[in-house]
Amino acid sequence: MIAGIPYWRLSSFYFFYFALVGALSPFFSLYLHDIGLTAQAIGSVNAVILGTKIIAPNLWGWLCDRTGKRLRIISIGSFFALMCFGGLFYWKTLLPILFVTFIYSFFWNAVLSQFETVTIQYLKKDSHRYSQVRLWGSVGFIATVIILGWLFDSVSIEYLIPIAWVLLLLVWLSTLTLNEPPIDVRERAEIHWLIILKKPAIICFFIATFLLQFSFGAYYTFFSLHLESFNYSRTSIGLLWALGVFCEVILFAFIHRFMTKKNVLKIFFWSLLLTGFRWLVIAFFTDSVALMILVQTIHALSFGACHAACIELIRQFFRDSNIGQGQALYSALTFGFGGAIGAMSGGFLWDISSQLLFSVSAVAVFIAAAIVWFGLCRADIDA
Repeated sequence: MIAGIPYWRLSSFYFFYFALVGALSPFFSLYLHDIGLTAQAIGSVNAVILGTKIIAPNLWGWLCDRTGKRLRIISIGSFFALMCFGGLFYWKTLLPILFVTFIYSFFWNAVLSQFETVTIQYLKKDSHRYSQVRLWGSVGFIATVIILGWLFDSVSIEYLIPIAWVLLLLVWLSTLTLNEPPIDVRERAEIHWLIILKKPAIICFFIATFLLQFSFGAYYTFFSLHLESFNYSRTSIGLLWALGVFCEVILFAFIHRFMTKKNVLKIFFWSLLLTGFRWLVIAFFTDSVALMILVQTIHALSFGACHAACIELIRQFFRDSNIGQGQALYSALTFGFGGAIGAMSGGFLWDISSQLLFSVSAVAVFIAAAIVWFGLCRADIDA
């Protein structure tokens, strides 16, 4: 625990939030396939979920920064996401599913980027220890993918929808246990966030993170289907997802010791290179269980180290009252725009070849690594 902050209340939010991600990321595409949707339709649904992050986080981030009622807005977003998700109990054709997921994710995407800001505000000068709070999200993810992977080998995957709804309810309830973090009333942004955004190093940062999440759009949407096409059981699929996030938990437990201003870009660069290697192995060696186990351990770097590095860089780039907008831009331009383009294009590439899908992802991440090396590691990035 970290002295002076509501560690377990912050951690409980991450636990339930990523337990829900653990339910939907590996199994929602399998559920959509099970009810008869095509690969392109599945890609479209996931693109809608990710695409709302392009607009929603910026709207919610602006509203949170303007009102200062960040936790209240997080709670409202969680509640309306819960209500909207209930539509999936009744509709199982493409157009209604697209509508429900659009409305649900518009509110849902109000939540995480702003809660990250709440966590950073509580941590203050201990922001490098963010990973010690965030690791409980990984624990929630692991628990869900293992349990549901085992469960869906025995029962219909249609049970995914009520399970996900209950997890959404727990997310909303967890937001009610916290108070707004203490903020220094003297805190003001020295410069407008648009001026920060124009700096070449910041542009390079967002291009690199866009390309990373472009590759993850394909991974989150099609990795489970890719494994299933090679006759992996749903238990095995769940265990492989869990392994990746288990390694992420281990990394989150100690990476704060190395997340210094001097090291953060090196961590980001090498993690991107290894992520590109990971996608290539998935593309060409899926039939090797040993190699799938190996590359899933790289998820600790692909997501864990990359995300922790990005959170620290956002804190350095967008200081004071700009931080909420910085988190919103990171969510919108990378997880939103990048993930949506990755999921949508993945549907077309999947119909050509799953090898091509993951090869394109690898190329995107290698380009991202080159941008980080030349645009950030070898540049003055002081915001």
